[in-house]
Amino acid sequence: MTGTKLFTPASVGRLTIPNRIVIAPMCQYSASDGMMTDWHLVHLGTLANSGAGFLTIEATAVSPEGRISYGDVGLYSDGCEAAIGRTLEAISKFSDMAIGIQLGHAGRKASTDVPWNGGGQIIPDDENGWPTIAPSAVPFQPSYIPPRAIDKDDLKRLREAFGDAARRAARLGLAAVQIHGAHGYLLHQFLSPLSNHRNDEYGGSLENRMRFPLEIFDVVRETFSNGPVTMRVSATDWVDGGWSLDETIAFAQALETKGCDGIHVSTGGLAAEQKIPVGPSYQVPFARAVKAATPMPVVAVGLITHFDQAEAILRAGDADMIAIARAVLYDPRWPWHAAAHFGESVKAAPQYLRCQPREFPALFGGA
Repeated sequence: MTGTKLFTPASVGRLTIPNRIVIAPMCQYSASDGMMTDWHLVHLGTLANSGAGFLTIEATAVSPEGRISYGDVGLYSDGCEAAIGRTLEAISKFSDMAIGIQLGHAGRKASTDVPWNGGGQIIPDDENGWPTIAPSAVPFQPSYIPPRAIDKDDLKRLREAFGDAARRAARLGLAAVQIHGAHGYLLHQFLSPLSNHRNDEYGGSLENRMRFPLEIFDVVRETFSNGPVTMRVSATDWVDGGWSLDETIAFAQALETKGCDGIHVSTGGLAAEQKIPVGPSYQVPFARAVKAATPMPVVAVGLITHFDQAEAILRAGDADMIAIARAVLYDPRWPWHAAAHFGESVKAAPQYLRCQPREFPALFGGA
């Protein structure tokens, strides 16, 4: 064992994971009426045997109109709950990896086609489309049909929807819930002045714009008692006058006072005109700034693809965990290969033990 940071245990609230590799939620756009299909069993089953410390189920809508697309997973009905339960039951027979779920609502970015069909907005009259809602009647793209501005009844209904989904997540035995407050979806739309033009107690000042996301956190925290409740944020809109890093830090500190167990720091997604300087570790400086301002565990993400890169982020103290997404789709054994690279060990299913390379005799030492 080489004593890397990447392969030491990490604690998030009451949950301890064996290493600091987190598989980020990745939409698969392969559900049917919000219900997981066999694709999810294959996809999540593969990732649950990857050797990572934690696996997060993709962005899961708390209501039908909260889905990004007609192919999104939901947790708003008995059918949705049963489909996730079937998937988890099968996976748990062959993996003891801790699994959590990301709960969210797409707001004005809902009712879109799946990415491989272009991902554009689907009009409400189409069989695969529906009317969208948002903090203000400001469309994501100028060509989009504007969303309906959320009223007080909608706010009540949304609180109840998040609470119901969190309750279902607890019944499913999930280990953690992450609330999606990033990537331009509903809670991010409340936070950013670019999308929130309200003149009531939910708009205007930073305190007002944070109000509804914090209310949603309270609802989920009260309802989900299985384990940690965390938040994913976009630390900047990458647009002048948009949501900023300083505001993200203030939001993180407000979440910490309410008992938030961790924060996953991403960026962008709210504004079509964003200009993002994409490159390796491009979002890590934002995680570093948030970590310096709050005692909560921080997860860094964003083109973290190489083993030494991930280790360096943790060694520098920029984050407590790293999240991989596209990298683990490309290489579903990324954690195995990272462990081999560093001379560390991971747990592998007994069916796979005979594939251990001779040059890495300790690789499956935890099996």
